[in-house]
Amino acid sequence: MKAPGIGDIEAAARLLQGEIRRTPMLRSRTLSEITGADIHLKFENLQYTASFKERGACVKLASMSEAERRQGVIAMSAGNHAQGVAYHGRKLGIDVTIVMPKATPFVKIDNTERLGARVVLFGETVDDAAAHARAIAREENRLFVHPYDDPAIVAGQGTVALEMLEDAPDLDVLIVPVGGGGLISGMTIAARARRPAIEVVGVEAELYPAVRQTLAGEPVVAGGRTVADGIAVKQPGTLTLAIIREHVDDIVLVSEAALERAILVLLEIEKTVVEGAGAAGLAAVLADLRRFAGRKVGIVLCGGNIDSRLLSAVIVRGLARSGRLIRYAVVVPDSPGSLADVARVIADAGGNVVDVAHQRAFSGRSVREVVVDFTLETRHERHAREIADALRTAGYAVLDRGALDQI
Repeated sequence: MKAPGIGDIEAAARLLQGEIRRTPMLRSRTLSEITGADIHLKFENLQYTASFKERGACVKLASMSEAERRQGVIAMSAGNHAQGVAYHGRKLGIDVTIVMPKATPFVKIDNTERLGARVVLFGETVDDAAAHARAIAREENRLFVHPYDDPAIVAGQGTVALEMLEDAPDLDVLIVPVGGGGLISGMTIAARARRPAIEVVGVEAELYPAVRQTLAGEPVVAGGRTVADGIAVKQPGTLTLAIIREHVDDIVLVSEAALERAILVLLEIEKTVVEGAGAAGLAAVLADLRRFAGRKVGIVLCGGNIDSRLLSAVIVRGLARSGRLIRYAVVVPDSPGSLADVARVIADAGGNVVDVAHQRAFSGRSVREVVVDFTLETRHERHAREIADALRTAGYAVLDRGALDQI
């Protein structure tokens, strides 16, 4: 396979006019103040299917002949490529089948079916789904649409960088999530043509460092459940890996905690919902402030398809990590009015009681005492400490149960 050039990406951009949304890229004043960098966000989570994957899917399907379209297509995907192929396949009258890993978030499965595709759930990873999709392609004589290792797909994804550099021609660095490598490959080709000195940094989840390990000549050791399912890839593409090796400056890894934090930061500050992969770029900046300080940084929010239950869990864990949700075990006399008195002390200190649980049978304290677990909402970590101090001043023993990530 030959890598696309800037001419191919420019042609893809012309083809996409009117077919996808030209998403906004906005400077985040607050994130810039927090990080010390000049942060510009590309909101690809605002595409119709909430992901940049529409771009490559549209370009690939539009390039097919009428005979190829009549065959129908099949793809493997953790969700975003699936929705892109399903959406543009329906617009072009192409029958679409998608194979997804069993653990794919429900929102992605439901949305793909809503867009008219047949969904088959198979395997634990995208790689498992890929093998099954190829088997179905042979059995049903369908054309396989790869999510990243295809020149047309890479060209389509590269249009993201064209738009970013049209909006901010003097970007110093692009930070791009990396799974199979389609997005960063296309963006790098486009960026190098427009601004040769720009730095391109890829971001992988720590649990799936396949590109970083492969580039280092190490065996790929990847796996586990990650919030960034969209970049949970064990085997990067042959085409994309060659492009990354030649053109990408660095690949960094981000932890699950960093990904969760970035999701919550974007929700609270930018009022925008992103999935784990979509938060990877910001997670990389927050994890290494010194590296990006003083630089003009472009970050791709590549997708927004996160399951609502997962988002809820991320929010709760984030509140706990930041000290805004805290659990205290308070030793209270086992007598009438004691619980009400503790609650009054907490209220006077400005805390909000979310949950209360008594502990009698398994307590090592005196039988005349009861351990009461309070889950409290606070303004911040310092406020949580102030509430604990108020309880101790009132004569109550307080044991910090810790944040959720310490349980």
